[in-house]
Amino acid sequence: MPAKVGAVKVISLSSSSIFNIGDVYNMAPQAWAKTFAGGGSFNTGNGIRININNSNTNVNDKDVIDQSLFNNG
Repeated sequence: MPAKVGAVKVISLSSSSIFNIGDVYNMAPQAWAKTFAGGGSFNTGNGIRININNSNTNVNDKDVIDQSLFNNG
């Protein structure tokens, strides 16, 4: 069913967002990231105690490509 749309003001869009006005069948935003973190970085909860005196995170990625991102969706 067609829709009538009045004035639209877009403040900002992120890199993986979709902006659509009108009829649409399928919308599929895509984003990917590689995350490096040290020991104890992703712990969640109440009252967590972490004691890491020396922590190193190796970010040297020798193979460069981990997974094909072409048409991944």
